[in-house]
Amino acid sequence: MRRVVITGIGTINPVGHNLEESWENVKKGVCGIGLTQQIDTTDFKVKVSGEVKDYNPADYLDRKEARKMDRYTQFGIIASREAIKDSGLDIEKEDPYRCGTIVSSGIGGLITITEQTLRGASKGYEKISPFFIPMSISNMAAGEIAIDTGFKGVCECIVTACASGNNAIGESFHKIRDGYQDVMLTGGTEGCICPMGVGGFTVMQALSTSQDPNRASIPFDAERGGFVMGEGAGIIILEELEHAKARGAKIYGEIVGYGASCDAHHITAPDPTGAGAAACMIGAVEDAGIEREQVDYINAHGTSTHLNDAGETKAIKEVFGDYAYKLAVSSTKSMTGHLLGAASAVEAIFTTMALKDGFIPATINYKTPDPECDLDIVPNEGREADIKYALSNSLGFGGHNACILLKKYEA
Repeated sequence: MRRVVITGIGTINPVGHNLEESWENVKKGVCGIGLTQQIDTTDFKVKVSGEVKDYNPADYLDRKEARKMDRYTQFGIIASREAIKDSGLDIEKEDPYRCGTIVSSGIGGLITITEQTLRGASKGYEKISPFFIPMSISNMAAGEIAIDTGFKGVCECIVTACASGNNAIGESFHKIRDGYQDVMLTGGTEGCICPMGVGGFTVMQALSTSQDPNRASIPFDAERGGFVMGEGAGIIILEELEHAKARGAKIYGEIVGYGASCDAHHITAPDPTGAGAAACMIGAVEDAGIEREQVDYINAHGTSTHLNDAGETKAIKEVFGDYAYKLAVSSTKSMTGHLLGAASAVEAIFTTMALKDGFIPATINYKTPDPECDLDIVPNEGREADIKYALSNSLGFGGHNACILLKKYEA
C-alpha cells in the first residue's frame, strides 16, 4: 500500500493565527480560553469560550469575498491557504483531478442561520441575504476551498459532530493510500460562538459554567463540569510519499492508520463502557499493522465532561491493558477548548508536531486528581520525549468515533 505523508499545515485557533504561533503556545502551555467577546453574555450562564483572538477578516480576505462567507468558511479558507503555501504545492504542475478536498464542519454556518432567521422574522423571509444558503450549508467550506485551490478531485464534507475532522483526515488518508488520489487537502473548520450555539449547548448542560478561564476546560480533573466551546480551523496537505519526494517537499510526518466506529448508544452521551472508542482505537492500530505497545502517546478527545473523560480512560485501558499506564495521554483542549468539527483536525496538527519535535503537550490547569482518570495525562507541563507513534482520538455526539494513527517520518 502507498505511504501517505503530511507536507503542509495551516491553522487558526484560540492559541494562534498560524502553525508557528499555535505550536509555540501549545509547547508553552498557553491557555487560549477567556471571557467571551463576540456576544453579550450578561444573561448567559456560560461566560467563557475559546475564541480566535484579535480576528479581523480583512487581514486575510478581500472585503467583498469575506462578506459572502460565514465565519466558519473564512477560517477554513485562511487555514487552507497557509497549508498550500507551506506545502509548496503548485496546482499548475499537478493533475487537478488527482487532488481532492475533504473538509468537515460539525455545524456549518450557524452564525449566518441565526442572523438571517432574525432578519426574516422582522423584515420578511424574502428580505434575507441571497447568500444565506451558500453561507450556511456545512459543505460550503470544502467547496470554497476547492474553488480557491483549483483541486478538482473528490470534494466532500463529512459531518459527524465532534469526530468530523478525524473522519475527514482518515478518509483522505485512505483515498491516497488506496490509489484514488495523489494529494488531499483535508481537516475541519468551525465558527459557531453565537447566541444559538452557546444557548443550545448550555440548555443541554454540556458547557462549563465556570467563570475562571483557567478552571473551565480541565480534562480529567475531578472538578470538571463541561466543555468550553472553541472555534477555528485545522487543515493539512496529505500526499503519496513518492509524489512528495519527487517534488522535493518537506515532510512533517506520516499517517499510517485510521479507525471509525459508532457507539449506537445515545444521541449525546458516550457509551460508559468505552467499547466503541476502544474498537475505534484498535481499528486504527490494526489498519497500520503495528502492535499496540508501539504507541507512545495519545492526544485524547478529553473534553472536560465527566462522561467523556471517564469513558475514554476506560477505553484506553481496555485497548492497552497494563501498558495504558506507560502511555502519555494528554488533552490539548485544556488550551483551546473544544472546536467541535474542527477539534480533531487541530489536534491532528498538534500530534504531528509532537512527533516531529519530540515534545508531548501538557494537559494544563490540572489540579484535582480523579480516580476514574488515573492515566499519565502529562499534567500542567509538557515534556520532551522520543516518540514514534501517536493516536489522536475524537468522539462525537451521535456516538461517532474516529481515530487516526500518526508516525514520526522516517525516510
